[in-house]
Amino acid sequence: MSQLDQLKKMTIVVADTGDFESLRQYSPTDSTTNPSLIYAASQQPQYKHLLDEAIQYGKKHTSHQMEHVLDKVFVNFGLEILKIVPGRVSTEVNARLSFDIEGSVEKARHLISLYEAAGIDRKRVLIKLATTWEGIRAAEMLEKEGIHCNMTLLFSLLQAIACAEAHATLISPFVGRILDWYKKSENVAGYAPAEDPGVKSVTTIFHYYKKFGYKTQIMGASFRNKEEILELAGCDLLTISPQFLEELKKSSDPVVLKLNPEEAKHADLKKIHIDEKTFRYLLNEDAMATEKLSEGIRNFAKDIGKLEGLIAKHL
Repeated sequence: MSQLDQLKKMTIVVADTGDFESLRQYSPTDSTTNPSLIYAASQQPQYKHLLDEAIQYGKKHTSHQMEHVLDKVFVNFGLEILKIVPGRVSTEVNARLSFDIEGSVEKARHLISLYEAAGIDRKRVLIKLATTWEGIRAAEMLEKEGIHCNMTLLFSLLQAIACAEAHATLISPFVGRILDWYKKSENVAGYAPAEDPGVKSVTTIFHYYKKFGYKTQIMGASFRNKEEILELAGCDLLTISPQFLEELKKSSDPVVLKLNPEEAKHADLKKIHIDEKTFRYLLNEDAMATEKLSEGIRNFAKDIGKLEGLIAKHL
């Protein structure tokens, strides 16, 4: 049995891609996208029809045409993905709304309305929001409406606790980006898999959630090597790029369960209450989380700008 098949027995495997052929090849349960993946996919000839259809949709509106096209192209990719995966797709709210509660809620409702107009139940869609204080508050409001949220750009236990207390459906801690920061900060080439700072961060979050009975799911994301993935075997979900899905598929080495909910209940952790003042102060105290959150928002916004440039030629 391949490592991928073994992993699927312990963890829900999610494909981190906008490429439909990869989805067919690796048979994940769910799929997640982001502006960077959609921008890359939109430039490929085989997906041009999805962009063209969104542009025609946008042209029917007399105002905010670009915004309508962007929303539709994200949903178009999501709809195609849902034809392949049996579970859910994650679709991201514009990163420029990361500090706008009302704007994020309105955008999420609109994206869901586009899915529902295409006959998709909202239970099959996760709305991705940046894990800012405002993003978390937007998620809290949306969850009450039955709009399920995937909290992205998450780099700390602090952010994870705030999401769980807001009853977000799912969080996506970015394992590899945490590793990137520590390698640069500590000027090291790497870490042993079990000592990887990203792996340790997700392990702590997993133990905290299971010990205190939170329902929010944990989906490790943004991996830099296969070893990070294997160290998190047993996590609720793992979203994996095609490169590492292929590596897992080619290997038949044994996969060992690393994260066990029953063992986590005995973890030596104290419950922390997070209000806005605590959140903002402790986030500021965590240089890595602060820098990677800000950088992630900037880069997603940058890729939305590139996608807008691609669209502008046709509007």
